[in-house]
Amino acid sequence: MKTITETVISESSCKTFANALNTLDLAETLRGEGPFTLFVPSDEAFAKVNLSDMLNDGKKLKEAFTYHVLEGKYMAAEVAVMEHAHTLNVKPLTIREKDGEILIDNGKIVRSDIECSNGVIHVVDAVFLPQLSGWYGDSGCC
Repeated sequence: MKTITETVISESSCKTFANALNTLDLAETLRGEGPFTLFVPSDEAFAKVNLSDMLNDGKKLKEAFTYHVLEGKYMAAEVAVMEHAHTLNVKPLTIREKDGEILIDNGKIVRSDIECSNGVIHVVDAVFLPQLSGWYGDSGCC
């Protein structure tokens, strides 16, 4: 079974995230023992957001990417009953279930429970952006 990093790199619908992982220490973290839960935005999710400022700022990029990772392995059924989840970024994600869909911050899980040797991956249809001063105004979103 592959690690989270190896799985993301092999996922054809998550190339943007995989390419950015290679420039961050996060790739090494997600190869580690874990367990971790990764909410990986699809390439379609990245296409919806202007990330040029973030891509030129390694600190912002790392903060945004660590906002997609939880310590611990949480399958979709477990995520569905959470209200908040603290990320490696330390800022919490807001989670709710509506009409059978798991909604997280400004997006939803579109593919779930991709098991890896050191955790689990859920593909999401949005890029989660932590509220950081100087980013996107007060909304914390795109």
